[in-house]
Amino acid sequence: MDWYQHVIELIDMRSFSNIWYWVMLAVLWSSLSHFVLGVPFDMVTRARRQGGQAMIDLEEMTRININRRLHVARVAGPWIVGFVTAALTTLALLGFYYGVQFGQALFLLLGPTPLVGLMGLRTAARILSLELSGEALCAQLTRYRFKVQLLGMVSIFVTAMWGMWQNMNVNALMG
Repeated sequence: MDWYQHVIELIDMRSFSNIWYWVMLAVLWSSLSHFVLGVPFDMVTRARRQGGQAMIDLEEMTRININRRLHVARVAGPWIVGFVTAALTTLALLGFYYGVQFGQALFLLLGPTPLVGLMGLRTAARILSLELSGEALCAQLTRYRFKVQLLGMVSIFVTAMWGMWQNMNVNALMG
């Protein structure tokens, strides 16, 4: 029976005390900051260091990704905004109004990601309108990545504080 209790404690299904939630949060923000407008950031670093073909590859991959993003935003933007707004509102209501911890966890996980999307669209439009290339493109992508990392740090901090608060409240009620 002791072994079973340890397994149940390890796979705790409360959101903020579950290790998989925190792993998912780390993977989400790591991925969002590594793929800058759909371009792996190591391509930016390699293009800066090597230039030549690496810079051409970066410029082409960036061009393809920003054109794709801007096209999707033009064609389906209002629908995406409506769907995302409805989903996040539902999660916020479930989590914070009705007190469903899973809703809180999902809202804190997914809530900041539309900001990353909006920052990405703004950066893509800027790159396209200024026709950035070479070092100027690398600098713009690096600034965008820094902003995403900053948002990620704030998001992780807020989530950690809320999660600790929830865990303390649950433990106080149980013990």
